[in-house]
Amino acid sequence: MENTDVNRSLKTRHLSMIALGGSIGTGLFVASGSSISTAGPGGALIAYVAIGIMVYFLMTSLGEMATYMPVSGSFATYATKFIDPAFGFALGWNYWFNWAITLAVDLSTIALVIKYWFPGWDSWKISLTFLLVLFIINLISVGSFGETEYWLASIKVTAVIVFLIVGICSILGVLGNQHFVGLTNFTYKKAPFVGGVPAILSVFVVAGFSFQGTELIGITAGESATPEKSIPKAIKQVFWRILLFYILSIAVIGALIPYTSPNLLGSGASDIAISPFTIVFQKVGIPLAAGIMNAVILTSVISAANSGLYAASRMLWSMSKQGMAPKAFERTNNRGVPLFSLTLTAVVGGIALFTSLYGDSFYELLVAASGLTGFIAWLGIAFSHYRFRKAYLFNGYSLDDLKYKAKWFPFGPLLAIVLGIIIIIGQDIRSLVNFNIGRLLFSYSGLILLFACWIYYKLRHKTKFLKLDEIDIEAAKKHKY
Repeated sequence: MENTDVNRSLKTRHLSMIALGGSIGTGLFVASGSSISTAGPGGALIAYVAIGIMVYFLMTSLGEMATYMPVSGSFATYATKFIDPAFGFALGWNYWFNWAITLAVDLSTIALVIKYWFPGWDSWKISLTFLLVLFIINLISVGSFGETEYWLASIKVTAVIVFLIVGICSILGVLGNQHFVGLTNFTYKKAPFVGGVPAILSVFVVAGFSFQGTELIGITAGESATPEKSIPKAIKQVFWRILLFYILSIAVIGALIPYTSPNLLGSGASDIAISPFTIVFQKVGIPLAAGIMNAVILTSVISAANSGLYAASRMLWSMSKQGMAPKAFERTNNRGVPLFSLTLTAVVGGIALFTSLYGDSFYELLVAASGLTGFIAWLGIAFSHYRFRKAYLFNGYSLDDLKYKAKWFPFGPLLAIVLGIIIIIGQDIRSLVNFNIGRLLFSYSGLILLFACWIYYKLRHKTKFLKLDEIDIEAAKKHKY
């Protein structure tokens, strides 16, 4: 008999660190500088606080559903059960596509970061080597993935904590040759707010991309040994992570580096030498600061690629279990790893990677099409939770029976929906205002892909938007994959 089940072997410490380190990456280490340059320290803080609040509510929404119905490929399954199977189909395939393409982007970035030390090495060889290594890690077992993520996330978390200690000491003038800085850079020239509302809205998009990955905790729910305990604990840490890592880091950078500094303009992995973290470390005389931060960035990108390969394979496996993908992809090996789903994801990521090496514009279109998928997934989570809670109460169930209850319902999911729509529209607001059709089709191709999948499934299977009395809450609770 074929094995089609995954193993519930992720421990609480794995899930907690995945939640803690899930969104810490180049968005914080590099792009945070360009956000301050664009909107000033005050504008950047407003954008990141707003997105941070949104993500916190999203995670509590996801936590409520994931503890009630812990499954891999969670939010696509929730959309199928609580909204419309066609929407679940579109959400799942878009999310798989997003991570398969993002895997290629991360592999390219890994090569770029390593060439900081070894400029003569071939990019494609570096990327292919890491793809093979990550494939093997995920192939061994889900525990192997979890342990790898645990240690990679630990490095990132340690780096941010050290940065905050060094930064705060520098602001107070007790490290290096620094004098007391205080908040003088928050009132320098046009600071704290630069560029007004349009600049802040543009940073909303950057902040949104920075936080993508936090939803991975929902994907891991299906392989958690104790989801009813592990998920709430991990979710509770989201608020403190957002407060400590993003908000405090941007406050420290904004206090130490004026928004007019040309070094803040860097927004890619190639700009690691002028990462705001690097600048702060250099100011206090830490030797080899750029090299140290380059190593931290490397762990971040490897972590992102590892998580992407895992998330995409589990989403494809879950879609197969629901009959929304070929049955072959639900097969797992004797360690509970969905082998065919993992292999296809790695192959598609590898193909996308090689198109990038030859400068193919097709690769740029793939990246553009996947760019909005994370935000679309967030909208799916918020809307699914809204519908879940409404159906839960409609069918006479008590909130006291929920093992974890999301905060401030319905404000939380509604806020997430509104901000999610703002971010998606703001993806390319300039082309929208100027009504540049060609550019709009390129920038919003992710939405086109979503609606194409949605319409295809709806026409083929004649699905309908589920009414509250058509949502079977009890059957959802018994859902096992």
